[in-house]
Amino acid sequence: MSSTIRIAVLGASGYTGADLVRLALGHPNISIAALSANAKAGNKMSDIWPHMAMFPDLPPLQRAEEIDWDGIDVVFGCLPHATSAELLSGLNGPRIIDLSADFRLDDADIYAEWYGTAHPAPALMSEAVYGLTEFARDALPDAALVACPGCYPTAALLALLPLLERGDISARNITINALSGVSGAGRSLKEANLFPEVAEAVHPYGLGGHRHMPEIEQELGKRAGTDVTISFVPHLVPMNRGELETITVELGEGRSVSDLRDCLAQSYATSPFVHILPEGIAPATRMVRGSNHVVLNIFADRIPGRAIVVAAIDNLVKGSSGQAIQNMNLMFGLDETAGLTQAPLFP
Repeated sequence: MSSTIRIAVLGASGYTGADLVRLALGHPNISIAALSANAKAGNKMSDIWPHMAMFPDLPPLQRAEEIDWDGIDVVFGCLPHATSAELLSGLNGPRIIDLSADFRLDDADIYAEWYGTAHPAPALMSEAVYGLTEFARDALPDAALVACPGCYPTAALLALLPLLERGDISARNITINALSGVSGAGRSLKEANLFPEVAEAVHPYGLGGHRHMPEIEQELGKRAGTDVTISFVPHLVPMNRGELETITVELGEGRSVSDLRDCLAQSYATSPFVHILPEGIAPATRMVRGSNHVVLNIFADRIPGRAIVVAAIDNLVKGSSGQAIQNMNLMFGLDETAGLTQAPLFP
């Protein structure tokens, strides 16, 4: 295969699609062959994204059904759920990296329950590799369809999976409090996302029923070897991007906070984007903004036998487009960090 990977990005008019294009422009092996945005077809990227004005050679936006798939190596689906699976299921040839929720769950009935519609392509669900990169490395080289995790599950699972698998924490009484920037709600016009509605305010949403809950429980259950039910409360905070999760857990029998720190350090010793902070340093979104990095740490809870695990990511990069490119790198035999070495933005 040529060292140049020709990509198509579906949904380039949304935040996820635009960030994927931004990262792809700095990737040494990517050539952007096609960009779609049905509602914006005929426009240039710079017409809807001012920061793309210095890239006049980007292909114009077109309708997805008008893309010539001949010679395209991989398609990134940055479309809403249901829309994504319906379109991608009809493709033959390109490998698929889907950033929607359509192929993350294993069970079509659970998908229908949480997303309010029958799955458009249930036969493909079993073929998808769940693309939490640090736990999917062995499966990615042969994958034809990769389901990128949601942003909330990415942070939660990176924080918890090694601890559950080794028995350092209990599968019971896991409570996740999560904070996300407004870009996580998408770019469509919504009254609740107007500046006067979100500025100088924080509010919870999806109480007791956020759609990322079954995804987190599914993957935790696989590692724990038993059904896992979590308490999960997401909050919208007045910042553009970033995500912080504070997770309280029960220690496993005979385990200490030091054991948990050692477990994470060992688990991610060879993972270039996952970092365990020095003891006593709390992760913050400013540490990872604009980057594919993850910062984790663990603290003793005041309640005996419990610990607090904290994780911070950029919801649009490691929580979405950056992880998608990280997966692509491993699918095509490239260095895992290719195109993703940007240092975090600060301030």
